[in-house]
Amino acid sequence: MLRLALPVVLADLGWITMGIVDTIMVGRLGPAAIGAVGTGSTVFMALMVLGLGALFALDTFVSQSFGAGRIDECHRWLFAGVQLAVVLAVVLSIGAFGVVAILPHVRLHPAVLVLIVPYMTRLIWSVAPLMVYGVCRRYLQAMNAVRPVMFALVSANLVNWGGNWVLVYGHWGAPVMGVVGSATATVIGRVYLAAFLFAVIWWREHKRPSGLHDVPFAIDLTRVWAVAMLGWPAALQIGLEVGVFATASILAGRITPIALAVNQIVLNIASFTFMVPLGISAAAAVRVGQAVGRRDPQGVRVAGWTALAIGTGLMAVCSCVYAAMPGPLLRIFTHDEAVIRLGATVLFIYAGFQVLDAAQVIATGALRGLGDTRTPMFLSLVGHWAIGLPLGYLLCFNRHWGVAGLWCGLSVSLGLVGIVLVAVWRRKTA
Repeated sequence: MLRLALPVVLADLGWITMGIVDTIMVGRLGPAAIGAVGTGSTVFMALMVLGLGALFALDTFVSQSFGAGRIDECHRWLFAGVQLAVVLAVVLSIGAFGVVAILPHVRLHPAVLVLIVPYMTRLIWSVAPLMVYGVCRRYLQAMNAVRPVMFALVSANLVNWGGNWVLVYGHWGAPVMGVVGSATATVIGRVYLAAFLFAVIWWREHKRPSGLHDVPFAIDLTRVWAVAMLGWPAALQIGLEVGVFATASILAGRITPIALAVNQIVLNIASFTFMVPLGISAAAAVRVGQAVGRRDPQGVRVAGWTALAIGTGLMAVCSCVYAAMPGPLLRIFTHDEAVIRLGATVLFIYAGFQVLDAAQVIATGALRGLGDTRTPMFLSLVGHWAIGLPLGYLLCFNRHWGVAGLWCGLSVSLGLVGIVLVAVWRRKTA
């Protein structure tokens, strides 16, 4: 599990670090810029994960084919994923333009609104490379080729950081572009990601031919439909989870720029450590799927429970760090004392639920390896949207707890979903 999970975890840490770098690089522009970049990125990714989540179905199909020794089937699922990605890129680009069009009507703070619209408009150029990256990553990962994915994400951060440094503040003769420069750097980084992983697949096939060129790249609507049908619940599940935090960010934007900055900084910190169980979740999906392909029920059980033990143990340590030293973590992003004081409270609230948050994402990955994507989707809908968000809204605006109230509600829902998903995994593998 660790051999597979560690490179995936590092890759996911690299993925989330790209957004954190953007937030840090615009920090000197003030709380409004932090809120605009953070919220814009969160809202954009809430839409993009619908496409990336749909491609999670490749974890199941490719890993089970690989476990059964059918490499030719792995290739056919790769081609089906590419065909679905083309459709998703078109649909999601149209959807992203629609989201930008309605931003002026969601009552964001004026100082944030004037920055978030051009930022998100520029990000739309990264939709197509994101979908290509998603297909290449799921394919390589399901066949245990995780180190190239890790290297791609780590090196993409250097590309993104350099782009931010040049374009946000106008170094090396470039124009001063502010938050739009940060978005441009992100687009460049995502194009690099897609090109790098595509080149890795091409290089692997030429170095160690596995028959990829012998499988015709024909449109296979049956396979595309199969990926879409298994993938849409996974896409909706992750979309519901990311979407609820995006909605919370918009609600925080109705309070003050300080509250929005706190929400985004804490979300960045929590999201960074969340990449650890998310990476372990992906490894669990692959190992469970490969065990299913080998017809090894004991291997299925061991893979899932091993992932849960590792992930929740690591997140227990992170929770202790959050509770013991919030100040140094928050000062990475800002030196505004008002933001730091409020941020320490919000970070402490999330620390109480982080272990269960890890349990819910790892159990989701293990269930995906079995081919069950609907149960996590249903629980996310009920837990986050019927319980967590209404409770957070009530505490925030009716009880006047502010952004801390929003995080109380969301943390409760994460805990409930985590408990139920672990129980579902236990029942399915008993």
